Amino acid sequence: MTKSRTFRRSLHDALRKDSTGDPVSRIVDAALVALITVNVIAVILESMPALAAQHRALFLAIERVSILIFTLEYLARLWSCVEDEARFARPWPRLRYMLTPLALIDLLAILPFWLGAFFAVDLRVLRVVRLLRILKLTRYSSALTMLLEVIREEANSFLAGFFILAIILILAASGAYLAEHQVQPEKFGSIPAAMWWAMVTLTTVGYGDVTPITPAGRVFGGLVAVVGIGIAALPAGILASGLADRLRRSREELAEQFRTALQDGVIDTEDERELEELRQKLGLNARIAHEIRRDVLRHRQWLEASRCPHCGKPLRKPPG
Repeated sequence: MTKSRTFRRSLHDALRKDSTGDPVSRIVDAALVALITVNVIAVILESMPALAAQHRALFLAIERVSILIFTLEYLARLWSCVEDEARFARPWPRLRYMLTPLALIDLLAILPFWLGAFFAVDLRVLRVVRLLRILKLTRYSSALTMLLEVIREEANSFLAGFFILAIILILAASGAYLAEHQVQPEKFGSIPAAMWWAMVTLTTVGYGDVTPITPAGRVFGGLVAVVGIGIAALPAGILASGLADRLRRSREELAEQFRTALQDGVIDTEDERELEELRQKLGLNARIAHEIRRDVLRHRQWLEASRCPHCGKPLRKPPG
């Protein structure tokens, strides 16, 4: 292996989140998380005119140092991604990496600065867009990663829910227009104008700035509000169901890894390292992992105790 290949492999391992046994990887992760946090705080404080004027040099230094580090990080990940042959197979492995969600987030974190350096862009817009750097924390948060995976897996369900919401929104706005447009032409003068009231009512926000005043409009508005309770809960139900299913599959995956590690009857140091990496990747805490290990060991002990000493087949059905 050439020196360039060896360095690229070491760089890939240092930037890989699941390298739990690598102290360099842990240091890199901690430093990047701290830098992202400092950036987000700086962008928020910079929106205050008094602080922005008083500490302009400090904010500028933070921005330039951060851009330099984030740009080097992005280029390093892009260069070393070919070491992960399982995910980024040839041809065009780097292009495949660039199109992944995390790589796109890394690009968005540095793109505003470079666009502002070469093109005339509104600085106020750039300051707000810089807050997108908080999305880089997704790489280091198992909970956010799980949430994004659930949203991707349940995309069809979410689209179906929003399609139903769009239909009911149009029907609600049309009904409100028919009932109210003659007495409140400034608020319900058209179906698009009535959509503001329909959206506020369906989402149960109820600002109260636009309300029906005719008897028919009030009855219809009450029906829309009742329907809105169920419609507003639809995406939350899909998300909750998806998260529960994802957590169940994560537990089953870790349990299966425990069973595989126990095939030789002993969990050695290498097995422990792989199990810990998988636990962190799946976003399961140590207590849940301990319970899964205990259940797998109990089931294995039960199977060994209930086998026939002559044929080796189980004499009883496993519990549960």
